[in-house]
Amino acid sequence: MPLINRLYLSVIPLVHLDTGLTEQVLTLFPDQRFATLFSPDEVDSYLSMFKRRAESYLKGDNVLSYEFNKEDVVGTGLVRVVVTQNVR
Repeated sequence: MPLINRLYLSVIPLVHLDTGLTEQVLTLFPDQRFATLFSPDEVDSYLSMFKRRAESYLKGDNVLSYEFNKEDVVGTGLVRVVVTQNVR
């Protein structure tokens, strides 16, 4: 029976100290306190980008599959992305 990890999508801005270059990085955290809260009009672009990369590069070995769901954050008009990672 596969195990299930409930993870949360986060957008993290990075500033490189040596060059000052900046970038945004998508990652997953196991705690919803670290989830990025997205406005409904921006969440789909982040979600589709992460979904494509996860399906191409993060499956394999013990990771069997990913499921992606948007979850409304009550009373805010914002959503967070819940990612279910199925592992063996």
